[in-house]
Amino acid sequence: MNQPKLKSKVACTDREIGEVTRVIVDPLSLEISHIVVGNGATSPERQVPMARVQEVTDALVRLRIHSAEMDQLPALKRDDFVTIHDVEIAHLEEKVHVESGEVLVPVPELEKDVKRRTFFANFTQAIGLVIGLPLAFPVLKYLMKPMYAPLDNAWLKVGNVGKIKADDVGVQFKYKKKVKEAFMPEAEVEKNVWILKAKPETLDKIYHGKDMEFRDASGRHIWTNKKDVPFVVYSGKCPHLGCGFKWRSHKVLGQVFLCPCHLSIYDQTGKVLDGPAPRALDPLPIKISASGDIQIIDMEFKAGTKTQTRIV
Repeated sequence: MNQPKLKSKVACTDREIGEVTRVIVDPLSLEISHIVVGNGATSPERQVPMARVQEVTDALVRLRIHSAEMDQLPALKRDDFVTIHDVEIAHLEEKVHVESGEVLVPVPELEKDVKRRTFFANFTQAIGLVIGLPLAFPVLKYLMKPMYAPLDNAWLKVGNVGKIKADDVGVQFKYKKKVKEAFMPEAEVEKNVWILKAKPETLDKIYHGKDMEFRDASGRHIWTNKKDVPFVVYSGKCPHLGCGFKWRSHKVLGQVFLCPCHLSIYDQTGKVLDGPAPRALDPLPIKISASGDIQIIDMEFKAGTKTQTRIV
């Protein structure tokens, strides 16, 4: 079937009902999943699944439903989507061909409460402040002297392995940690990591037959993850820009880690499958007690770089 074109007329089995105002793309399969139909009147735009499309020509999209059924289709909620101008989707241009209008990508359910526009506005303001930092650097260095303290390598309990019910499935563990920045009062923040119980073949792809050592900036040994311990923990921040990512199931790629900010996709080994991420997910030190309690060393790494550089 041809791809529907924006501004094409749309007709049901009984009459013409409007035109294609937008298209919705599945970010994993890179296929058009819905067309959005509007008629320029006060009635809302409706999302029509491609399964309801019977025929697509250059000037007309013919649906296999009666016009009375349109009111049963979901209305477009614009805040549930971002445009392709807001995200970077590799290879999208090779799959979807449109000349004008909006191409929408759904925001994952678990991310719909994130105020994305507020975040980017605040980020822009922060850039302006950073530009002026060189002038105030000597004063700031004195004020932020506590930030030069050694990195914290304390073990933190985040949960129990009993929460993990299946192999090779990412499970999110949330925990709270007390942090202190410069001369600010100590505060408790909520963080998260993703842990999976890896099958032997998955472990082999992660460890490549060797134990994984963690060392500090001076080379001092901190901890070693043993290659035969099935539990693996990943930092909860995407290596691209530090956003939070989620575990999703998809009919094409299977189960994957997906970052909704710029749609970086990783498999259960942490390997980048698609998107702009410059490196794989960041493993962390982990140890399991006899009772199944999980402890980790909380580490954060610089985002946007191919090499892994610890910053927290």
